[in-house]
Amino acid sequence: MPSPEYSDEEKRLRVLEDFQAEALEDDPELQAIVNFAAKLCNVPASMVTLLDDRRQFFLARTGVDQRETPRGISFCTHALGQSEIMEVADAALDARFADNPLVTGDPHVRYYAGQPLVSDEGAPLGTLCVIDLQPHAEALNEFQREGLAVLAQAAMRRLRSRRQGLVATREIERSEARFKALADSMPDIAFSANQDGVFDYFNRRWQEFTGAPLPYNEEIGRTVLHPDDYQDIIDDWMEAIATRKPYERENRLRRADGQYRWMLVRALPVKTGVGDRIRWFGTMTDIDDAHKLSESRDMLAKELSHRIKNIFAVVSGLVSLQARKEPEHKDFAETLNDTLRALGRAHDFVRPASGSTRESLKGLLEVVFAPYRAAGQEPRVIVTGQESAVGQAAATSIALIFHELATNSAKYGALSVDGGTVTLNIAEDGEQVHLLWQEHGGPPPQDNGKSGFGSRLVDLTVTGQLQGSWERRFEPAGLVVELVLPRDAIAPMGLMAETEAST
Repeated sequence: MPSPEYSDEEKRLRVLEDFQAEALEDDPELQAIVNFAAKLCNVPASMVTLLDDRRQFFLARTGVDQRETPRGISFCTHALGQSEIMEVADAALDARFADNPLVTGDPHVRYYAGQPLVSDEGAPLGTLCVIDLQPHAEALNEFQREGLAVLAQAAMRRLRSRRQGLVATREIERSEARFKALADSMPDIAFSANQDGVFDYFNRRWQEFTGAPLPYNEEIGRTVLHPDDYQDIIDDWMEAIATRKPYERENRLRRADGQYRWMLVRALPVKTGVGDRIRWFGTMTDIDDAHKLSESRDMLAKELSHRIKNIFAVVSGLVSLQARKEPEHKDFAETLNDTLRALGRAHDFVRPASGSTRESLKGLLEVVFAPYRAAGQEPRVIVTGQESAVGQAAATSIALIFHELATNSAKYGALSVDGGTVTLNIAEDGEQVHLLWQEHGGPPPQDNGKSGFGSRLVDLTVTGQLQGSWERRFEPAGLVVELVLPRDAIAPMGLMAETEAST
């Protein structure tokens, strides 16, 4: 129904403008409507007509040649504001139209019927009308009137679809503008690519950083990517495209001033909602300063590691030198040197200078127990169970504990006799690591009720440094030592951080 609010012509015209309806001129759906309307009413002409401030224009027409006429002589103007069909049986006898040039001259209109077209908010826009050059003695019957009303509703649905499409397009444009503004404000380079990996968007930061033009192509890629990285980058990117798995790597990107900077490049595949198609969205973050700082720290760590290794050697040499001067302390000196050598082996296992830090608890224990295995023979200390990660901070403490246990076994337990063996089982239980040391085939252990230096060292290391617990049992088959250590006390820092993040 027309709303009185839109009797205000300025408001009505604003609604009309929202449709941008001239784009629908000769629209097939509207054309089918006017063709059928003319047949329904047995007339030669029909139009879907809209009225602006100076004219009426026809979006679809049949039986007339004109595209528009001045609004001042328009029949449809008189239908604005009405809710029912306006029917004129003989325009020559109607005071409103008797002097109208369309009646007195070409095309000599005599009959007119117009069904108003009204927007959802109640603004009258125009009509679906039919005209005849002959007067009609009989008015439209109920079937024809209902048919014109239904056809007018169909015409409005087509206009409404046009308007909604424009609203959606404008919203998409606003969203794209907001996205572009957001992307261009980022300090990182943002990009997107189609499912075949072809880059189709870079934010403004790309050109600011690289100075390279767009669109991106292979030639530009070879210009801005470091030649030593280029093929690996392409191979990794193609693998990500093929597997549709997230892409992440560090590589060097040429800045506009010619300097190569380390970048962290990440990209994720996102489903588009159209079949199985995806798009890639990603960022490039300048990590050059952090990369150089990391290299500097690695170099410092290697230098410190080298110095620590030298300290072990110097202290061991001093102990040996002093033992030669004081033979009565030879046994103590040998024990101390054995301990220093065990610590050195543990340090070698995890030190950065080895190329990359190894984080295997089994591997560390094998290094500690290596002196108890003669060439070509089976190991006498057998490590079984689950693999567990060990960090640099805990490696020395664990090496001390098991060096002390192995040394004690070599003096008094299973390793002191031929055929004696030790099993060490590793098991993880949630947030704890259980280590079970069991000796087999040695002399029966005896508990004299005293705690020697070795026992105090183990206790201090387990309960103090590693925040764990331990129990020693003197069983007939051999000594049993059970240690329970918190997983986060021995795990590498990176693994701890990943565990916390996942939690």
